[in-house]
Amino acid sequence: MGKFEKYIEKDGKRMRYGYTTGSCATAASKGAATMLLSGERRNAITIDTPKGWQLAIDLYDIEMTAEAVTCSVIKDAGDDPDVTDGMRVFATVRRQTEPGVTFKGGPGVGRVTLSGLSIPVGEPAINPTPRAMMRRELAVVAKDFGYTGGFEVTIAMPEGIELAKRTFNPKLGVVGGLSVIGTSGVVTPMSEESLKASMKLELSVLREKGYEN
Repeated sequence: MGKFEKYIEKDGKRMRYGYTTGSCATAASKGAATMLLSGERRNAITIDTPKGWQLAIDLYDIEMTAEAVTCSVIKDAGDDPDVTDGMRVFATVRRQTEPGVTFKGGPGVGRVTLSGLSIPVGEPAINPTPRAMMRRELAVVAKDFGYTGGFEVTIAMPEGIELAKRTFNPKLGVVGGLSVIGTSGVVTPMSEESLKASMKLELSVLREKGYEN
């Protein structure tokens, strides 16, 4: 489907928006769930973002069995200098008897080890907004196919094991990989708000450790 073609003017330059790892995980999980329930291969999927924009995203690395479907999405950070640009985000989806969604972290998805983040210690570092996005889109898939069970979703970002070393994650106590992040579903290039949000998270973790200054 090509690149995400929405732009913003910053400092007199025309810069392209991208989409977050949360949107990638949502698209991959929705695509995998759709293929699991339909039994038919899909090369692209459409999702809605909290920003109100709809994204049409290509699917890659498709593996289908009767029990599980895996596919990936390639992260597009637009014109933002994001270390995850071009990284593959995988989702493997299985049926589960209980309604709802169970989230698991595969290779490259970090695990939370310190208090102060929005995810409890011990959980895979899949942030609340991406979790909500996946739950919403998977509920749509279930309704479309008349499916009353739930889904087990395993997100993996194999390149994240190395890439995480170049991020804030080690300081935040997220070990073994990256976080699945994003509050709007869309990457605004050169966003000061994103930098401030990262600093706020680090300060929150430091406060939980007992630091006051």
